[in-house]
Amino acid sequence: MSDGYCVYRRYSKRLRCWAHLLRKAEGLQQSMNKDAQLFGEQTLDLLTALIKAIRLARDKPPDKPLPEQFYDRLQLYQALCKQMKSCDHKKASVLAKEMLNDWQAIFQILDQPDHPLTNNEAERALRHWVILRGICYGTRTEEGSRVFAMLISVIETCRKRNQSPWLYLATVIINQRSGLAVPLLPNVKGSEYLHSIGLANNKARK
Repeated sequence: MSDGYCVYRRYSKRLRCWAHLLRKAEGLQQSMNKDAQLFGEQTLDLLTALIKAIRLARDKPPDKPLPEQFYDRLQLYQALCKQMKSCDHKKASVLAKEMLNDWQAIFQILDQPDHPLTNNEAERALRHWVILRGICYGTRTEEGSRVFAMLISVIETCRKRNQSPWLYLATVIINQRSGLAVPLLPNVKGSEYLHSIGLANNKARK
């Protein structure tokens, strides 16, 4: 799940965050340029209709696959984007090119409506780390940045799996000091994981 930053296009398995697209379309809708305003309205109408269909599909599988349901409408919108990419209005042109360049990543969710529509969850998970980075002004070294990034990944993975990151990290340190293998990230139920950690800690002490 990503925004429109072009470097992400190297990843073949990718989804686009629709929140970013909706904001850009809303901005165009308020433009004084009539062509840009119309393009913004048409983009919003399409995405809003698709969001409604996707949410309905999550509750009950549709009789007809979403890509088939919206095939004609998507074809018309794609033709509009090709027309608008050479528009004199810069932001309208940029959005049209973005839609075309990321077409597969944007509309892939129609085949898999259970996937998320936005990257809001990831941004919320990173929010306090971004605040911390602002408070401490970064790590100042490349090695420090790598360690910081790894710790964030480990801590947030544990939290997503309803496990204690501090217990896991403590076990990693104990094992390393005792010459034992580093345990895998927890991927089992809480009680089972606590039991396995306890066994590992007992071995390390012995």
